[in-house]
Amino acid sequence: MSLSNPDQARPREVRILALDVGQKRIGMAVSDPLGITAQGLGVLIRQDRETDLARLLEVAREWRVQEIVVGLPRHMDGRPGKQAPEIMELAQALGDALGAKVTPWDERLTTVEADRVLLQADLSRRRRRQVVDQVAAVLILQSYLEYRSLS
Repeated sequence: MSLSNPDQARPREVRILALDVGQKRIGMAVSDPLGITAQGLGVLIRQDRETDLARLLEVAREWRVQEIVVGLPRHMDGRPGKQAPEIMELAQALGDALGAKVTPWDERLTTVEADRVLLQADLSRRRRRQVVDQVAAVLILQSYLEYRSLS
């Protein structure tokens, strides 16, 4: 009788980091190791590109991230928003430093949806402003994970 290798039976574990990059803050979320759920990691207050990249790299290494999903701003007609090139450049630099795949993901209306969720949670305006980017990153990642599970 031959026993199978338990590592072969285990699904591939991959942590995915999602970023909601704004002008002032970067919301972050990470997947569970099986890529089923998203959890918020917090918000980085932006400083300059090099500092932002170093801090993101630290977070990504701490969580052993192997893929990055970055919310890409788009107009309602599908055209990339004016911040899209800068956001992709930052995400690609992070991906290159980690050797990780970078996947742009449509973030249209995620901040609006995050605001709606936080309003329903009855948070103060100040508290909503502090966490809205993190919630948007969670929504981006959860959307991506659901899409992936259907593919």
